[in-house]
Amino acid sequence: MIRVLFLSLFLSLAGPVSGGAFAVSPGPDEIMPDPDLEARATQLYGQLRCVVCQSQSLAHSNATLAADMRGVVRDRLLAGQSNQEILDYMQVRYGDYVLMLPPLQGNTMILWLMPGLLLIGGGIGIFLFLRQQNIRANSGTQETLDPAEETRLAELLAEEGQE
Repeated sequence: MIRVLFLSLFLSLAGPVSGGAFAVSPGPDEIMPDPDLEARATQLYGQLRCVVCQSQSLAHSNATLAADMRGVVRDRLLAGQSNQEILDYMQVRYGDYVLMLPPLQGNTMILWLMPGLLLIGGGIGIFLFLRQQNIRANSGTQETLDPAEETRLAELLAEEGQE
């Protein structure tokens, strides 16, 4: 469920960046006769990445390999496989890169943690910057004198008062 939410968020954010094209129009040979299977295929196309494109899903890619990969998805749907079985097959065949949302494991941990780390680091950086600016602004108004300067000031004020 969480993977679907992350995928939906990612695709909604990535859509405008991709030039506004939301999906490749399927050819007549790519439309499945069963509307339920077509809906599942479309969902799977959004979860799988074209391995020759720059981070485009199968639904967005015009590459020949993407069309072949969509064909594999359709064939496996027609064979009665579940969505997870198809995703697992594609992951075994093409590696973790084929998944739009990589699995949470040791070698992908940085992908999952980086947004949070950047947000926390940015917050700390802004806090430190503002604190330093505040220190600089206040340091000009709160100058203190060392004991020798205080003695000399007292002497000058005393002389001024005697005149």
